[in-house]
Amino acid sequence: MSYTQSDWLNFLKPNYKVLPVKERVLSGVGALCGLAISSLISWYVLGGINAWYIAPMGASSVLLFAVPNSPLAQPWNVIVGNILAGVIGVTCTQLLADSTTAFSLAVGFAIFMMMTTDSLHPPSGAVAITAVLGGDAVHRLGFHFILYPVLLNSILLLVFAVFFNRLIGRHYPLTAHLNERSKDPTPTQKVSIQPKDIEYALDHHTELLDISQYDLEKIILQAQVHANERSMSTFVCQDIMSRDVIRLHEEDDIYQALDKFKSVNLMSLPVVNVQEKLVGTLALYEVVEWFKGATDPRNSWQHYVKQIMSRRVVTVDPLQPIQDLVPYFVEKSFNYIPVVEHERLIGIVSRADMIAALQQQINRQNS
Repeated sequence: MSYTQSDWLNFLKPNYKVLPVKERVLSGVGALCGLAISSLISWYVLGGINAWYIAPMGASSVLLFAVPNSPLAQPWNVIVGNILAGVIGVTCTQLLADSTTAFSLAVGFAIFMMMTTDSLHPPSGAVAITAVLGGDAVHRLGFHFILYPVLLNSILLLVFAVFFNRLIGRHYPLTAHLNERSKDPTPTQKVSIQPKDIEYALDHHTELLDISQYDLEKIILQAQVHANERSMSTFVCQDIMSRDVIRLHEEDDIYQALDKFKSVNLMSLPVVNVQEKLVGTLALYEVVEWFKGATDPRNSWQHYVKQIMSRRVVTVDPLQPIQDLVPYFVEKSFNYIPVVEHERLIGIVSRADMIAALQQQINRQNS
């Protein structure tokens, strides 16, 4: 078998997803701003110290702003990994006269300790080398090098990374995908891949993967849902939605809203304006909370539905496949989801509608 130059290049390249231009620009801007701001603050705080900023922070910024979902980029790894590497690097500098021996031993032992404490952070290897080869300015600091600039630089860059990533809609730091209602697996996990299945596979995989268990689980579940969609003909929302929708108007008095809740025995209702455009939802518990605080002078101005309703509403399009709604009903415990066309409320899909439709699909598969 012969290999072309293109084949060899593809062999050398990683199997890595190239992000859209917008994400690449945001990652670069985040690193630029994070390094500039943390550097200026470090200079202001440590102006009398030559080593007021260290190069390994550049490597940390790659992880924090380009791949914030990496387990290697989490706050524990940044702080603990850099501290451990700093301690080991300074210790090796003071105990070993030969620089090559000192930084080689420092990096090797730092890797071992970071992996032992689950705080592996690749730039920390450069922190250990900087402690040895940083010159007189670093050596004079001794173990103070760990506090400043290492810890100070790490905290400043990390704080900005949390702010910036959340500002642009990324979830950082990484959080576990847990069942908020109990310690059991989520409803979707119960009938598909569970965390313990991922743990079992990872326990039998001895190499370190640069992806969290939670991200791996999410990707597998999404792939499974996508594969299931190919195996069945799907309904769209307009096929199963209820068109005669009981609704509140934003100018309704809160007492009127309570009367409507009592008459229909529902826990939540959509809210529309005079043009019948969906503007929010009002839950019964929000009305109850209003009554509990009605005697508080601070709430004396609240008389209308629009003043206590929630304006953040999950909506769907009439032609959207009903499979898209499953996570909201299963994982988030929604009772219904409004169907909106040109901002106007035209129907709702309830949990009962979904159950009936999914039952129909099961019957089709079995027939």
